[in-house]
Amino acid sequence: MNKFKILLVLLVGFFSVDCQSQTTKTSQAPIYGEAFATKNSLAATKLPQVLGTKDSVAVKVTGQVVDVCQAKGCWLDVKLTDNTVMKVRFKDYGFFVPKNIAGKTVVLNGVAYNKSISVADQQHYAQDAGKSVAEIKAITQPQKSITFTATGVVVQ
Repeated sequence: MNKFKILLVLLVGFFSVDCQSQTTKTSQAPIYGEAFATKNSLAATKLPQVLGTKDSVAVKVTGQVVDVCQAKGCWLDVKLTDNTVMKVRFKDYGFFVPKNIAGKTVVLNGVAYNKSISVADQQHYAQDAGKSVAEIKAITQPQKSITFTATGVVVQ
């Protein structure tokens, strides 16, 4: 009878271990701002052609972060071509991104604009980026640029 009880306890033990739920840890990319599907995003290098001469276009863009506001994470620069970047700000100043994401890939959801960036704004961005006083004073002309107002950002 004791052997039967021991066998029964062992069988119940084996089955209960086998029936435990197996959980797998899934890694999700961090989302800042409003959540959105990252599928079918446009490569940042293609954005100048898509925007063309239009004032603005609603789009999802994937690109590499070149620089981030070191004060709060309130803006970032995304590489468009070898020597141009797109300034990305966040809708209604509603969210910020980590300050250490330079070099990472992001997917942005929002609106791209053809815009002229004033000298004062350029100097402010340079100060936020930690540029030297000489570099800030060297900014003397408005700059035509593509800018982006993001409603959501996914850091990959």
